[in-house]
Amino acid sequence: MTTIATHSRGTPMAASDNETPPSGASNAAQSRFAAGRSRDVVCLGRLGVDLYAQQVGARLEDVSTFAKYLGGSSANIAFGCARLGLRSAMLTRVGDDHMGRFLVETLAKEGCDTSHVRVDHERLTALVLLGIKDRDTFPLIFYREHCADMAVDARDFDEAFIASSRALLITGTHFSTEHVNRTSLVALDYARRNNVRTVLDIDYRPVLWGLTGKADGETRFVASEGVSAHLQRILPFFDLVIGTEEEFRIAGGKEALADALRRVREVTGATLLVKRGPLGCQIIEGAVPDSLDALPMQRGVEVEVLNVLGAGDAFAAGFLSGWLRDAPLDACARAANACGALVVSRHGCAPAMPTPAELDYFLREAAADPERMRRPDRDATLARLHRVTPARTPRDEVLGFAFDHRNPLFELAQQTGADEARIAQLKQLFVDAVAQTEHALGLQGRIGVLIDDRYGQDALNAASGRGWWIGRPVELPGSVPLVFDHGRSIGTTLASWPIEHTVKCLVQFHPDEPVEQRLEQEAQLRALYDATQASGHELLLEVIPPKRDGVPNAPDTVYRAIKRLYNIGLYPEWWKLEPMDAAQWQAIDALIAERDPYCRGVVLLGLAAPIDQLAESFRAAAASQTCRGFTVGRSIFYEPSRAWLAQEIDDDEAIARARRAFETLIAAWRAARAERGHATIDAGEKPQEKAA
Repeated sequence: MTTIATHSRGTPMAASDNETPPSGASNAAQSRFAAGRSRDVVCLGRLGVDLYAQQVGARLEDVSTFAKYLGGSSANIAFGCARLGLRSAMLTRVGDDHMGRFLVETLAKEGCDTSHVRVDHERLTALVLLGIKDRDTFPLIFYREHCADMAVDARDFDEAFIASSRALLITGTHFSTEHVNRTSLVALDYARRNNVRTVLDIDYRPVLWGLTGKADGETRFVASEGVSAHLQRILPFFDLVIGTEEEFRIAGGKEALADALRRVREVTGATLLVKRGPLGCQIIEGAVPDSLDALPMQRGVEVEVLNVLGAGDAFAAGFLSGWLRDAPLDACARAANACGALVVSRHGCAPAMPTPAELDYFLREAAADPERMRRPDRDATLARLHRVTPARTPRDEVLGFAFDHRNPLFELAQQTGADEARIAQLKQLFVDAVAQTEHALGLQGRIGVLIDDRYGQDALNAASGRGWWIGRPVELPGSVPLVFDHGRSIGTTLASWPIEHTVKCLVQFHPDEPVEQRLEQEAQLRALYDATQASGHELLLEVIPPKRDGVPNAPDTVYRAIKRLYNIGLYPEWWKLEPMDAAQWQAIDALIAERDPYCRGVVLLGLAAPIDQLAESFRAAAASQTCRGFTVGRSIFYEPSRAWLAQEIDDDEAIARARRAFETLIAAWRAARAERGHATIDAGEKPQEKAA
């Protein structure tokens, strides 16, 4: 058994006898933590996939579809800490499988260090099925027998890794078997020797201690003298202990909460953080009083509960986000309560975690109008902040080849006498052309494509998963008023789309078109916008004012069209606009900066213009602060498509010609940007919340 040095009282020994003890002071001289650490917190414990029932109110037996999320208490906390701006790291294992890779990629995307998430080639990644039956019933099945994260081993890390952090967090499950208990004690030993603060989230799951039936993951409390005794042996090694009332009851081995807390205090001098559900939380730093009523209640915001699962992990992440910054404990508790309140109002655990912008907004609005914030899920601003302020794949440049065209290619096939089925083959050749260009020019992370699913489903499948920016159209070509290609139920259409596909909609929209037509178009766009908010897909609106008699186009028509769409509450991630002069671009930049500082940007369309003419339009767009690049189609594909469909050239030549045109445009765009001396803005950077 690993031994850990302790004071004579049984509380953990600090690395230095002169060390200032933890406190709520924010003064750097009184910091709770050692200086010069490259990480804020290492989280050791569970990492698995949560499959959440999408039918709220159904028995788990009757659920038909599930949403896939990152899960596991330690991982949720690591994820939440990263989202709140801490330098978190995960220490665990995943299987050598698709779900393990999903988890690692999800953590990394959020900014969590995954360098010590080891791949276990003998075990599968853990899995959990969860349901939401009602406000009090959350059926839960753990598929964790012989899973990867329960095999994490002391050989998976070294002392230097633990010593690189200001704090080490371990959850209770990773003391529940002999193997993970031994591993966790080694990590604690390294932490105590290197002045790393230690945190225990009790995270008591009776099923994971073998105290209930294997399918009974919902039961949150079963008394066990063995578990209580085991927890009391490890409690002395922690500086901060977090738990619910039930979790402190199991830790203390007493039925009454106050008695249990007094027993916990007998074996540890740690700060005790007691979660009291909707009441808030209580913090105990010294002796446990005779009555818990003598302790101040750190009250939270009362909200209507959708799902309690994961709220405790959000609470822990919120508390640590302040604690690790040496914030006063009452401020830490305020953040913790708010994070928990937001997550209980949402579906899922990790993806429901708030960002700093959400947290600031929620706390401010709840203080001003607590009754309105009882339903945070209904607040439009909060929903928008939750969508746009988490980490997103940076897209500071989009160099796009658009071949989502349906009618033009169908007409080419007819003109050349080609079988319509050849259009799909042609689009796969274009994917090959784009891939070759990406490789040849080193454009990873900057390539874009627009591909339809009528003729391009195979091309879409081939393009997906490469890290490309992928736009996919939903409009019926040429429709005015706007009609969707697969019918009015646009949400049904999006349900089968990969989340990486950006929803692209071309709308021939003019702010001065007949009122009935404009209202119909706006209603369709509203339905599309709401559908993307629900599905999670990004939205690109391609706005082209129609050029017909009776609806004149002025220099500011596009500007006014975009302003109108903002006025009715549409905030697409992307705009696709036709070439404009520098003054118009300047006006568009100012409008987007004012109305939607979280906009991902604008891409330039081509309108089948000759390449030299497009190069000229690039010079005007290059001065724009919001134009990220281009997505051009017919200017690239028309000539090689005609020749290939007419069987005048073979596959290799079609690819070569498409590449030449595409790469000529890329060179022209980059030359224009260089000529302007334009410093590319990283689209992944997030503006301040107040700008929203």
